[in-house]
Amino acid sequence: MGVQDKYKKIRDNIAAAAAKGRRDLSEITLVGVTKSATPDQIKQLIEIGLHDLGESRVLQLQQRSAQIEEWLLRQQGRTEKKLPAPADIRWHMIGHLQRNKVRHVMGIVRMIHSIDSLRLAEEIQDEAEKTAKPMEALLEVNVAGEGTKFGCAVGAALHLAEQIDTMDQVRLVGLMCMAPYSQNPENARPHFTRLREIFEEIRFRKIGGERFKHLSMGMSGDYQVAIEEGATIVRIGTALFG
Repeated sequence: MGVQDKYKKIRDNIAAAAAKGRRDLSEITLVGVTKSATPDQIKQLIEIGLHDLGESRVLQLQQRSAQIEEWLLRQQGRTEKKLPAPADIRWHMIGHLQRNKVRHVMGIVRMIHSIDSLRLAEEIQDEAEKTAKPMEALLEVNVAGEGTKFGCAVGAALHLAEQIDTMDQVRLVGLMCMAPYSQNPENARPHFTRLREIFEEIRFRKIGGERFKHLSMGMSGDYQVAIEEGATIVRIGTALFG
């Protein structure tokens, strides 16, 4: 099965999960995680409408985004296909981000999914102030309590969200989590449910205001369960690219 057929199948699965969860399909964004993709595969998906792309490593993010920008600029006026402008490709930083790497992603990504400490949020605030371009960000919560996972502790999430919300250049728009790996997608459900509960408590306290509306949860093996539990962003790599 080619990457375009895989994309169609995933879109169909997302629609089915949204219907099962009585969700509006327009609320759900598929982020294609390009870690294992070839440049040609990424280009094929852009051509058929996937414009949200994610990377977990800073160097690969820089390389991928530069390659795609150069390709799109070269294609302008040279093809009958309707392609987006480089600025219309929305890159997401979905992996752990070290403070000394923050400046390297600013100006590339539209959203950082992995804020897990006040110090990281402050670094993003400092870098965003230099260009006066606010950064949309998600607070990563370690709902599974795994020592090998990044993310703030469940008990610290509310207070950390309050602190980030005081920053004028970091726009807190939601939460993110990674469920433990399991061959059974249902094993992820309690973790997604817990993140949604934290999300609802933060919204109840009006932290983040109207823009606090995203739950980034669910990957290739469990995205349908995540959508049933309220995900607005799913991050899919393996199911798209192998």
